[in-house]
Amino acid sequence: MTAVTAVAAGIRFDPYVVPALDGVAYGLLVFVAAAGLVLCFGVAGILNLAHGTLYAIGGYTAAALLDGGWPSLALALAVGVAAATASGALVAGLLTRVAARSHLTQALLTFGVALAGGSLLVGAFGPDDPPVRVPAALDGSVAVAGHRYAAYRLVFIVVAALLAGLLHLVVRRTRAGMLVRAAVDDAEMVAVLGVSPARIRVGVLAVAGALAGAAGVLGAPIIGPGPDTADGVLLLSLVVVVLGGLGSMAGTLLAALAVGQIQTLGVALAPSAAPFLLFAAMAVVLAVRARGLATVRRAT
Repeated sequence: MTAVTAVAAGIRFDPYVVPALDGVAYGLLVFVAAAGLVLCFGVAGILNLAHGTLYAIGGYTAAALLDGGWPSLALALAVGVAAATASGALVAGLLTRVAARSHLTQALLTFGVALAGGSLLVGAFGPDDPPVRVPAALDGSVAVAGHRYAAYRLVFIVVAALLAGLLHLVVRRTRAGMLVRAAVDDAEMVAVLGVSPARIRVGVLAVAGALAGAAGVLGAPIIGPGPDTADGVLLLSLVVVVLGGLGSMAGTLLAALAVGQIQTLGVALAPSAAPFLLFAAMAVVLAVRARGLATVRRAT
C-alpha cells in the first residue's frame, strides 16, 4: 500500500473508530442491563417489565452521589445496587401470587410497578435529566488509534467485559446457576431436593435487580438518568433478549454488541436511516427465525 493510499484509507476509516468504540461501550452496557431480564424471563420464566426502573434507580443514585471522587463512586455503587436489589426482591414478593399464571398477568403487574416507580423517581429527583460526574481521574481522554477517546468509557468497556464473563461462569459453572436452570425445567424435582422454587424466584429477581442497579450506576455517564430512561432501557433490553434468543446469555451478548454498533455506527454512516436500522434488524432476524422454524416443521 502506497503512502497516498494509506492516507486515503485513514481519512476514510478513521472517523468511524470512535463510533465503533462507543458501540462496544453502549452494547456492553445494554448487555449488563439486559442480563437480569434474561435471568428473569429466559431462565426463571418471569416477565418483569419493571426492569428498566431498576436501572433508573442506579442511574439516579449515581447522579445524586457522584462528586468526582473514588469514594463517592464506591458509595453510589453500594447504595444503587442495594436499592435495586431490594426493589427486585419487592417485585418478586408481588409476583408470588401470580407467578404460576400467564405472562400477561405478570406483565400487567410489573408494568404497574414500573409506572409507580417511575413516578416516584421523577417526584424525588425532578423532571429534568440530572448531570452525572465521573471520577476526576477518568474525566479525560486517552489516545486510541490516533484518536482521543473518553477514559471513563474505555475503563467501562473493560469492567463490563469482566462482569459479562463472571456472569457466564456463575450461570453455567456454579451450583446456584444450576439450581436456577433446574427450577425452570422441573420445579417439582427441585422442591424434592429440599430447595424452594419460590425462594429461587426471589433470588433471581434480586440478582437481576443488582445487575440492573450496577449497570445504572456505572452506565449513568453513557445512558444517563431521566424521565424516559426506564422505558428506553427496558425497550433495548427486550430487543437484545429477543434477538439473542430467550435464555441465551451468549446470544444476548452478541445481540447487544450488534445493537451498540447499529446505534452508533448507524448514526455515523446513515444518519437519516439510523432511527429505523434497529427495528429493521429485528424484522430480519425474526423473519429468518420464523422461516427456519417453518422449514424444521415441514421436515418433521
